[in-house]
Amino acid sequence: MSLLSASTNKPITLQLNRDLTRSLKRGHPWVFADALRSRPKARPGSLALLLDKQGRQKLAWGFYDPDSPLAFRVCSLDYDHKPDEAWVEQRLTQALTLRQALFDERTTGFRLCNGEGDGLPGLVCDVYGDTAVLRLDGEGPGHFWNVEGIAGWMAGNLSLKRVYQRWRRRGDAAGRTLLGDTPTEAIPFFENDHHFTADVVNGQKTGFFLDQRDNRQRLGRLAAGKRVLNLFGYTGGFSVYAGLGGAAHVTTVDLAQPALDAAGHHWQLNGLSPDKHHLVAADAFTFLDEAAKQGRAWEMVILDPPSFAPAKKAVPQAIAAYRNLIAAGAAVTTPDGLLAAASCSSHVSQEMFLDACEAAVSTARRRATILSISGQPPDHPAPLVAPELRYLKFVLMLIA
Repeated sequence: MSLLSASTNKPITLQLNRDLTRSLKRGHPWVFADALRSRPKARPGSLALLLDKQGRQKLAWGFYDPDSPLAFRVCSLDYDHKPDEAWVEQRLTQALTLRQALFDERTTGFRLCNGEGDGLPGLVCDVYGDTAVLRLDGEGPGHFWNVEGIAGWMAGNLSLKRVYQRWRRRGDAAGRTLLGDTPTEAIPFFENDHHFTADVVNGQKTGFFLDQRDNRQRLGRLAAGKRVLNLFGYTGGFSVYAGLGGAAHVTTVDLAQPALDAAGHHWQLNGLSPDKHHLVAADAFTFLDEAAKQGRAWEMVILDPPSFAPAKKAVPQAIAAYRNLIAAGAAVTTPDGLLAAASCSSHVSQEMFLDACEAAVSTARRRATILSISGQPPDHPAPLVAPELRYLKFVLMLIA
């Protein structure tokens, strides 16, 4: 079955109205609508050849979405050969080869395709054991890629039992089955030999936050003997690593009871003592405020909130929210304790986030030493020239 949709049969031509030649040749994968001379009518996902500002030089093949601010996504700079089935298979094979080098049977939950980072714009695929979950980033990718064909390729090359597609659009059904049976239970998988499950139908994103894998492992190694507070704990990834790392006690806080139920299940799956894990259904800000009033404190505090800046215009409010959250987290961290703060907001740069951390710790009248600054793992690659795709920031601080 074809890996590309029929919209790639009749390519259109686009022309820049500004000089982006250097940026594109360096590997930036996007052209926004205001950088195009015109926006011809066409079906989203139409194959397109991009010309320079003068209309003389061919720059790149990609696909076009006339209805999106992100109007053109680069597929290939080899303008003499338009993307075809062999091109897609080569990119998929390269992505799979990288993951095979990164993981063995100890980790069966990983990201197989990370869109632009793997040269497969708008195509994301996460694997959980014998199940893969596809997500397409908007109408353009949705009409460019033939998801049924890609599902078949993945199932054949990874020996998968099923492939499920999740929608990104809010308000729609959760998704649809592309291959195999529709999952009725959470899918089990391993992460560094730890037991987890992913609710690929109803869970957040594709069912689990694979991008925090390395950061979970780092904190797990530092958790021995500590009382740990995991806020926005979701299904307990950080909590399980802390427990297996020898934490004295772990408190997992999340507003969603189904997530907490899964966190408790994951704790039990890993053979951890129920006496050492406390689940709290609460708003994180409210919990921190009440904990500070009660004089409670933990030796390790983990702050992994959802994105506070879904759009660029939300950045000022997001920075204020990060400051408030990190200040409250610092207030309940013991002297010489560890405070980990994360941001998954692509519109918030690392510099902005570090500034927010500094201001927050100062507000809490504490001091901090940075132990590490990290981001997403190697199965979440991003082009070097596209910092906006390096969305995850994770700062580990020693609090005085």
